[in-house]
Amino acid sequence: MNNFRLYILLVMIMFAWGMNVPAMKYLTSQMGPVTMTSLRIFLAGVTVFAILAVFKMIRKPAKGEWRLVMVAAALNVVAHHYLISIGISLTSGTNSGLIIGTSPIMTAVFSLLLLKLSPSKWQWLGFVLGFAGVTATVLAGNAETSAGSVGDLYILLAIVAQVLSFMVISKASKTLDPRLLTAYMFVFGSIGIFFISLLQEPGEWRRFAEMEPKFWAILVGSGIIATALGHMLYNHAIGEVGPSKAAIFINLNTFFALLGSAWFLGETITYHHMVGFVVIALGVLFGSGTAEELWRMRIRSAKR
Repeated sequence: MNNFRLYILLVMIMFAWGMNVPAMKYLTSQMGPVTMTSLRIFLAGVTVFAILAVFKMIRKPAKGEWRLVMVAAALNVVAHHYLISIGISLTSGTNSGLIIGTSPIMTAVFSLLLLKLSPSKWQWLGFVLGFAGVTATVLAGNAETSAGSVGDLYILLAIVAQVLSFMVISKASKTLDPRLLTAYMFVFGSIGIFFISLLQEPGEWRRFAEMEPKFWAILVGSGIIATALGHMLYNHAIGEVGPSKAAIFINLNTFFALLGSAWFLGETITYHHMVGFVVIALGVLFGSGTAEELWRMRIRSAKR
C-alpha cells in the first residue's frame, strides 16, 4: 500500500509524543518552562545535526531557503513552544486538549486556503471523527470544561503558529530536506526561546547546575527521542504525504498521552477513554486516506 510504512512511522511518532507528556509535566515542575524548553530544543537540534552528519546530509541552505528556515523556526519553535508553555500554566488540561485537538481540521483548512490542497470528503469525515474522539477522550474524566481564559487564547495561537509552520515546511521541503530543515529550525529557534527566557525567567538558567541526575536523564530522553527524532521524522512525513494527512495522526497524541499518564503518573483510563480512542482511530483511518486506499485495492482485486 502506498505510504503504509510512513503511516506506521507516524503512529510510532505519536506514541513517543504521547509518552513525552508525563515527562514534560515532570520537567516543568522542576524549573521555569521557557528556560528548560530552550535547552531541550537546542539538544534536539544538535542531535539532528549529528545524525545528518553521519549520513553526510548537511549543507548550507540557499538564499531563498534561509527565509523559509527562519520563518519555520519562528512559527514552529519559538511561537509554538513559547505559547504552549505559557498557555498550559494559565488554563486547564481539558481545555488544552480540546484546543490542540483542532489541529488536524485547522491544518486541512489552511492547506485548502494557502496550498490549494483539497482533502476528499472521506478525509473531512476523518478530521471530524478525530476531533470528536479527542473531545470524548478529554472529557471522559471531567464533568465540564473550565471557563475560557487567556490561557485558552495562548494555546489557540500556539496551534495556529504550528499549523502555519506546516505550510512553510511543506513548501520548503520541495528543495530542502525536511530533516535538515528541522535541525536548522531547532537550533535557531532554541536561541530565540533562550533570549525570551532571559527576559521572562531571569537567572533561571543557573538552576541547571542544581538539577539531579533524574532530571537530566528525562531531559535528554525527551530532547533526543520525542523532540529530535520525532520532529525530524514528522517533518519528513509532511514533505512526503502533505500537511493534512500527516496532521490527522496528531489526534492519537491524546490517547497515548493518557497511556503515559496512567503508566507513570497513576492516572485512570476508563471505558469512555477507550471509546474515544476507537473514534480517533477511525478518524485517522479516514483522514489519512488509508480507508480510501484499502477500498480502491479491494475494487481492483475484485476486477481481476
